[in-house]
Amino acid sequence: MTTQEAASSEAGIPVVTLDPHGGDHHGEAARLRELGPVVRIKLPGDVMAWSVTDHALLNDMIADPRFSKDWRNWNAVLRGEISDGWPLIGMVKVTNMVTSDGQEHRRLRKLVTQTFTPRRVQELRPRIEQIVGELLDALPSHADADGNVDLRRHFAHPVPMRVICELFGVPEHERPRLKELMDNIFRSDLGPEEVTASQIEQYQLLARVVDNCRRNPGADLTSALIAARDEDPDSLSEEELVGTLLLMLSAGQETTLSLITNAVRALLTHPDQHALAERGDEAVWADVVEETLRWDAPIGNFPFRYPLEDVEIAGVRIAKGEAIMAPYSAVGRDRAQHGESADEFDITREQRKHLAFSHGPHFCLGAPLARLEAALAIPAVFKRYPELTLAVDPADLTPVPSLFSNSSATLPVRLEA
Repeated sequence: MTTQEAASSEAGIPVVTLDPHGGDHHGEAARLRELGPVVRIKLPGDVMAWSVTDHALLNDMIADPRFSKDWRNWNAVLRGEISDGWPLIGMVKVTNMVTSDGQEHRRLRKLVTQTFTPRRVQELRPRIEQIVGELLDALPSHADADGNVDLRRHFAHPVPMRVICELFGVPEHERPRLKELMDNIFRSDLGPEEVTASQIEQYQLLARVVDNCRRNPGADLTSALIAARDEDPDSLSEEELVGTLLLMLSAGQETTLSLITNAVRALLTHPDQHALAERGDEAVWADVVEETLRWDAPIGNFPFRYPLEDVEIAGVRIAKGEAIMAPYSAVGRDRAQHGESADEFDITREQRKHLAFSHGPHFCLGAPLARLEAALAIPAVFKRYPELTLAVDPADLTPVPSLFSNSSATLPVRLEA
């Protein structure tokens, strides 16, 4: 395991160094749970933060208005300790609804909810089914000399990427580079120069997308956001418009990509659960999605909340302006919440309330779309290729180099026995 308990501790609270390469998310999460409900963590660059590993405590905290999502309330930022080249900066120092509170958060979120409606999501079903079918048809053409296909690269990734790019009007020629830049946001192993260059290019590319939609408005959501801004310029600044686009495009592909990958991997390594799913109806496949979100959350850790005053959690004092991480991998297998079988993948589980899409005012706007994409894509894979198997030992799968994203970087499969 790459997680190491630091030599020192603060006021009796263990200090744990998180692995920026994400080498063992669940081993790391188990270590955090073992150490207590509130643990001191060390991030890349020796930046200190906290982690709340108890489901009930985290559930309460993320809905508590005493905790801000605005990075401008972080002491380390105010002290000038967080540089623009910090490897986690793309998940923290951004201007959108995820990093805003109160009225500002409601203002930014309202503009998206007016266009990104449940009805709009459901209207995407035929197009998602078409994309899924096209990608499944093409899988054999991606097989290597041994007959193996990387299902993550050639299916799990392009499904949400194509859907979200079409939804927000990203031109075809911009998508390959956009994919790489969005992946970089979640990586935590990049050097300062690469981080800075990637951030600059992200905003340049998205500014081009906005400019194109402004000159050639269509039925996409970027055009709708631009129209809302033109109607009321005070409702959304240009920086907020680009920041919102960055959020929707990055979150709109990363969570679903890992969700599909993790669900297929879970079923291939749990044949009893796979058999139950195959015998079930659409509702059972929805259970597969929800159990994957709990047991193998696509986002293992999510930054940050900052107390607006000194607070106490489980008897631990956390000072105003300290950063607190939400460790979804840890709380997803919290036995106090999910019982003694919390470590087991069980699609028949009766109670599986999870926090994979957060909770409260910041509940993920894209959750309905992610659930729809996964619920269509996962059963379609097994229906089209009923003899699908993993092409490698599960222990040999390489994780995504991220302390945020929890998934394997590849998923080599054989389509036929």
